[in-house]
Amino acid sequence: MVFGLDEVYLAFPDPALADPDGLLAIGGDLSVERLRNAYESGIFPWFSEGDPILWFAPHERCVIFPQKVKVSKSMRKLLQSGVFRISWDQAFEQVIINCADVDRSKQGQDGTWITDDMQQAYMNLHNLGLAHSVEVWQGDTLVGGLYGVLTNQVFCGESMFSLVSNASKAALITLCQSGNFKLIDCQLPNPHLMSLGAELIPCKDYLRILKQPS
Repeated sequence: MVFGLDEVYLAFPDPALADPDGLLAIGGDLSVERLRNAYESGIFPWFSEGDPILWFAPHERCVIFPQKVKVSKSMRKLLQSGVFRISWDQAFEQVIINCADVDRSKQGQDGTWITDDMQQAYMNLHNLGLAHSVEVWQGDTLVGGLYGVLTNQVFCGESMFSLVSNASKAALITLCQSGNFKLIDCQLPNPHLMSLGAELIPCKDYLRILKQPS
């Protein structure tokens, strides 16, 4: 069943009531308060330009347990080589703009779900210390990165980009190896994430981890 949200009442339905494809609710807004409530409830927005706001709570969640991230020998050597310089929260706006510009036509997607309103919403979260980015540089050039929302030591990854080979992978591995997070939430699976050690867990297990005290 898909629930309709208004712009006043901020609470979400039980994630267990989501449709088989994970769609739970429609409408509402992208205010800081609603987004914070969504992520704390295991729910995230995902919609295309021109569509109403759609809220998802997949029954199986794609996650990476940081200690289980898979790092190939070649990737380990690359990370140790100094080819990339990694930073945190130094270019959040640049990262989200680059993520919005990623060509997703090969995945059968037109345009981006990272609309101008979405970009502003996550920049608002970042300004409050709730959303963070990992940047990958070559010299002074930003070549890759990712961003997401931090909720109770669970990093809810939203998107990543790579302008050179392995840059986004370097960002994700760095995120996992930082020791700052008990879980990396990838939301939905894809072959790239699964190759790095992502796995699917039931929503109830994800919510249990999400709500564990830090």
